[in-house]
Amino acid sequence: MLDFSISKEQKMIKNEIAKLVKDLVVDNAHEMDETGEIQPETLQSIWEMGVSTAGVPEEFGGMGPGGSPVDTALILEELACGDMAVAVAATLPSLFIQPLLQFGTPEQQKKYLPMYCGEKYKPCTLAVNEPHFRFDAVDLKTTATRNNGGYVLNGEKCFVPLARKAEHIMVAASLEGKSQLFIVESGNPGMHIGEREKNLGLYSLESSEVKLTDCQVADDDRLGEENGCDYDRILQRTRIGLCAMATGVCRASFEFVRKYAKERVQFGEPIAHRQSVAFMIAEMAYEVDAIRLLTWKAASRLAAGLDAGRESYLAKLYAGEKAMKICDYGVQVLGGHGYVRDYPVERYYRNSRGISILEAMAIV
Repeated sequence: MLDFSISKEQKMIKNEIAKLVKDLVVDNAHEMDETGEIQPETLQSIWEMGVSTAGVPEEFGGMGPGGSPVDTALILEELACGDMAVAVAATLPSLFIQPLLQFGTPEQQKKYLPMYCGEKYKPCTLAVNEPHFRFDAVDLKTTATRNNGGYVLNGEKCFVPLARKAEHIMVAASLEGKSQLFIVESGNPGMHIGEREKNLGLYSLESSEVKLTDCQVADDDRLGEENGCDYDRILQRTRIGLCAMATGVCRASFEFVRKYAKERVQFGEPIAHRQSVAFMIAEMAYEVDAIRLLTWKAASRLAAGLDAGRESYLAKLYAGEKAMKICDYGVQVLGGHGYVRDYPVERYYRNSRGISILEAMAIV
């Protein structure tokens, strides 16, 4: 018999994150969305929970063994249930730390991990998305060529979170037809970071375009040993991370709408009594569960050391399609109020659109 329950330890972690989100994120999410800024103390409080440093050896400033992909998926869901932009920003260092931990050389780990696993939150980021029609994270247009014992990067990236604040950016590029990751310092003269992008959603999360023009990178700043890193494996982990966040956003919309429909009275009865509304809420409920189970299935394969290419791709495909439907239902149930920025459902709707478009915004 299959067991879909989580362990006592996982429940404890989940509850701790949920409490933190309730105290620091839920009531402030609207203000952060309006001002376009995430409160630094919020990011620091989440950082101190060790979300990004679980599994990093103590010698590098981490918390030691722990933090399976399933554990991280549970955490990302809770964070995104509070606000997806906060979830991305708070766990952003993981997008730099985890590839280093999985595929970095001992020298790379020794150099970079202590830099980003200290007591204070310090942004670093990963650049994968590209501003091209029919962008494919597997078929990258950004290129890397060997040159004088190092590499030269050329190309454009977009939707790079906190690029202007990060000291190092891990850039995905195609090297001889094989996707690889390269560590680039923010002051590199061949890398230009643009102004803040104006996006449909994730208002409080700053993102920018990054242009690479004959950007010189040292040989030892290509991630991994002689054969580089397993980029497909990293992509699997980032897709599962994004699906976990999709579960959180959709759950937030469902929970708000369910409560609203029970309290909103029209023609002498709660609107939840109307069949059309009840059916939408029921569909929201089972689609949230479906996204979560697909996410857990993919994450559990990674935890078992198995390839999760198919599972992670299908989970992201499903999450991207259903997240929009679920969050659209959230707007519909509220009627005219759903179109008003005073209610969170419009924010959930805007943020959910990024699930199918974006890549590498979270990692398990």
